[in-house]
Amino acid sequence: MLDVRRLHLLRELDRRGTIAAVAEALTFTASAVSQQLSVLEREAGVPLLERSGRRVVLTPAGRTLVTHADAVLERLELAVSELAGAREGIGGPLRIGTFPSGGPAIVPATLAELAQRHPALEPMVQEIDSTRVSDGLRAGEVDVALVHDYDFVPASPDTTVDQVPLLEEPMYLATGAAIDTDPARGTATRGDTLAELLGPWATTPWITARDGTTGHAMAVRACQAAGFQPRIRHQVNDFRTVLALAAIGQGAGFVPEMATVRTPENVVLTRLPLFRRSKVAFRAGGGTHPAIAAFVAAARTAVGATSRTSSGSTKTPAPSRKRE
Repeated sequence: MLDVRRLHLLRELDRRGTIAAVAEALTFTASAVSQQLSVLEREAGVPLLERSGRRVVLTPAGRTLVTHADAVLERLELAVSELAGAREGIGGPLRIGTFPSGGPAIVPATLAELAQRHPALEPMVQEIDSTRVSDGLRAGEVDVALVHDYDFVPASPDTTVDQVPLLEEPMYLATGAAIDTDPARGTATRGDTLAELLGPWATTPWITARDGTTGHAMAVRACQAAGFQPRIRHQVNDFRTVLALAAIGQGAGFVPEMATVRTPENVVLTRLPLFRRSKVAFRAGGGTHPAIAAFVAAARTAVGATSRTSSGSTKTPAPSRKRE
């Protein structure tokens, strides 16, 4: 009989690549992970791993078993969700991951909605980059997470995680009035191409998210699609900081619509034909868990209210200028 916990270790090795990474993520020792995988090989009766230099890689039989492990673990998640649904009320801890800009924009309103609907639920929030969400969900660090992807940086397929859509919002180019000396430059009209909108700032310093994030990749690829390589001066993940730096002429940057609610003075916002999509992610099979379903419902209610507020307040973010 194959042990489910060892199947989980094999799946993590397939996703993370090294025994050391699996051990660190799941708070085991590397030797303990190796021992458990050796036991799994004996249970399977065929080699599941083979050495490749200093690394361990899965054999064809190992990769086949990972596919079955995904299905087994998803069924277990479904079972846990169904059992939770049989209990009265929704309560207990719910570990929530969020990308940084989701904190002020979405999370407080979502938690307020949850507190009103399900006062026995105990939400616990931690920031987590979208690139780490799948690992965090599988490791049990979080139960549910806000994630996002951008045009030019689509989400990678992952059979271990399910997602439901939450919000799609346009991206804006943020520039300072001090560097925007030509009133016609960057003015958006319907049908403008990315090259026409970004090209005038090809030689301007740029403000992007930190290297290794989806926001950084989106900024670089968008500029490349416009025909130039951005000269990056600042790397910050906080959109409020991006706007503040743009306001004092420190460069151009990208911000999503939700971040433009409180735009500083001397910032020009130009709407771009680019979008960011926010979603709620959870372990495959966990979507029917009452606590996760409650979070999704509360987040959608919160986003609806926030979006209406955002739309109303950013049409004229005076004294900044917004070009639709």
